[in-house]
Amino acid sequence: MPADAAAALIRNGDNVGMSGFTGAGYPKAVPPALARRIEEANGGGNTFRIGVWTGASTAPELDGALAKVGGIEMRLPYQSDPTCRARINAGEMEYVDIHLSHVAQFVWSGFLGKLDVAVVEVAGILEDGRLVPSSSVGNNKTWLDQADRIILEVNSWQSAHLEGMHDIYYGTQLPPHRKPLPIVQPSDRIGEPYLRCDLNKVIAVVETHSPDRNSAFSAPDENSRLIAAHILEFFQHEVRKGRLPKDLLPLQSGVGNIANAVMAGLNDGPFENMTAYTEVLQDGMLDMIRSGKLACASATAFSLSNDALSRLNADLERYRERIILRPQEISNHPEVIRRLGVIAMNGMIEADIYGNVNSTHVMGSKIMNGIGGSGDFARNAYLSIFMTPSQAKNGAVSCIVPMASHVDHTEHDVQVIVTEQGLADLRGLSPKQRARVVIENCAHPDFRPALRDYSKRALERSPGRQTPHLLEEVFDWHLRALRGEPM
Repeated sequence: MPADAAAALIRNGDNVGMSGFTGAGYPKAVPPALARRIEEANGGGNTFRIGVWTGASTAPELDGALAKVGGIEMRLPYQSDPTCRARINAGEMEYVDIHLSHVAQFVWSGFLGKLDVAVVEVAGILEDGRLVPSSSVGNNKTWLDQADRIILEVNSWQSAHLEGMHDIYYGTQLPPHRKPLPIVQPSDRIGEPYLRCDLNKVIAVVETHSPDRNSAFSAPDENSRLIAAHILEFFQHEVRKGRLPKDLLPLQSGVGNIANAVMAGLNDGPFENMTAYTEVLQDGMLDMIRSGKLACASATAFSLSNDALSRLNADLERYRERIILRPQEISNHPEVIRRLGVIAMNGMIEADIYGNVNSTHVMGSKIMNGIGGSGDFARNAYLSIFMTPSQAKNGAVSCIVPMASHVDHTEHDVQVIVTEQGLADLRGLSPKQRARVVIENCAHPDFRPALRDYSKRALERSPGRQTPHLLEEVFDWHLRALRGEPM
């Protein structure tokens, strides 16, 4: 049926599980049609709002369109749309920021309420009803299993060569019936290449031919190149010390230009036969597969520029043998991350001098995007690395502060902090020792004297000497920034 007819089957108050992860594999036709229907209903004096659950961020025609018409009551688990973000920060939309590996368990356990409808993009439907997954997997397995009603979008734009790339594992269970996941290296396949679907629940099939939203990545700037260089030098040091093998350990990398710069550095660096166990496959990792530096990459979705996507689709049959797309409850599973000894590299908004990291909130209260999968990897990684430029807002704001205004990753989960200024290895250091290393290695020179002064005075006057703080001034920098004054 057409998208408008399918959207008419979604009711006010429904919780809707949508496919999509970082702009890949999201439904292209039903969400805009639903937004038009919601706008008409709300304009006529009726209230029409739904819960929107996804894998991660999607695209303007999903998150943006529904948020613009006030159609989202609750959003989870991760978003990056400007309109959606504005509504959340204005208090007009509820938002649950949750570790990506936890979503499936929360839904199966009923913590989030009933999932009424699944709207899932697929690349094809087989005669026996099995579904060929699209360019992301995310939470699609859970949506199809748990939803009362299912709407499928079959997108003929997606390459037929995607078939066989996926590894959908149906062995997960709730406690006390869980069993170990039999993954001992990133290339292990433990499931099947198709999604299962109860055809009796399918209420609509919508045919589409629309591309994914592809994010263009700018060329690495000087700060990104310096951060990448510090990380590569650190890896070489760890190999010499015998703490990393010469082909490193499986890599995980967050999304963004700094992450792509690190991958570019690794592609040009001395390491061979590397692997990745990550959640998103970006341009940099695709380049590493193409060059032969990366032997295998396991993820749950693509997040590619237009150029990289063209290269992928032109040779997808060859890439398919070296890329595995899994459900995010597996790609982000703490058990597997710990077993494989993943090297986790993620971005942040700010870090404090003791190593606590804020990756979600600006000035303590305004959400940016969400924690995503960074927490899944940081707490369980063999190496947990967080990276950022040392300052923001054209030098008006320091990204190294006395105390983080919001903490997503505590000092116990953060092993290495990197800025363009240098790298702070925090392993085995007490809080006071970490403060010295972070200030001297990572803070921008313009802010270093003030941080030294704060640390010295805190050590002299703080009632406790383990993690010295001056509570009466610890957020002064943030308050001045909110007033438009220099930090």
